[in-house]
Amino acid sequence: MDAAEEHLLAGTLRKTMTAASGQALDAALTDLGWAELLAEQPDIAVPLTFRLLGETGAHAPLLNDVLLSAAGQPTGGTLPLPFTGGAWVAWERDGTAAGTALDAELPLRAVPVGAPVSLAAGRVALGWWLLGTGRAMLALARQHAVDRVQFGRPLASFQAVRHRLAETLVALDGAEATLVAVDDELGALLAKAAAGKAALTAARHCQQVLGGIGFTAEHDLHRHVRRAMVLDGLLGSARELTREAGALLRAGGSAPRLVHL
Repeated sequence: MDAAEEHLLAGTLRKTMTAASGQALDAALTDLGWAELLAEQPDIAVPLTFRLLGETGAHAPLLNDVLLSAAGQPTGGTLPLPFTGGAWVAWERDGTAAGTALDAELPLRAVPVGAPVSLAAGRVALGWWLLGTGRAMLALARQHAVDRVQFGRPLASFQAVRHRLAETLVALDGAEATLVAVDDELGALLAKAAAGKAALTAARHCQQVLGGIGFTAEHDLHRHVRRAMVLDGLLGSARELTREAGALLRAGGSAPRLVHL
């Protein structure tokens, strides 16, 4: 797939995600050939699709497909997913389990402990989703800072606001760099941790920039904040994965080179 084809695909996916979410989006992506794209070009399918899920605020049970495909199993089903705090959940495809404590839109339900599977591919996918969510929050906060006038001056002219937005951008760009560099399970673990931390940083700073309007049901920020909190907890939170990475490095007695410059 060349750059022009990828750009066209991105436009189609964005339009589809803007028009549908959940079970309807799952069906629409199936019609667009999501399973075939994932099988043939996962290096394009995963970053592009999951980043756009974050940017548009849509959701679909595609994490199941990524993990099933990585395990060599047919896509289209579900499987237990580890969640922060030792819990396990299932991301249902029919939407009947919607109503989690944090994000009522997501069809997640608690399930018994599942069989261990390789989580690397799923962590990378969630990392891209978190990155897209973080960039969506940054775009909302930036637009508010440009439009809002406070004490006779644009909000964007205040240094404290600029610093919060800049720190958010640095965190997101750093997380993207770790996602691009992933080539093994440890890299996937660290990338998911970096993306989760960056998305939560974006939530904190963007909420401060938006102020009270960010808490209202009429503004989209609160939806992205809830989504970031849930996605951070799936397949290990940033805090848990950072501790796990530290334990692995201590056990190995050295830190491997993850990126060759």
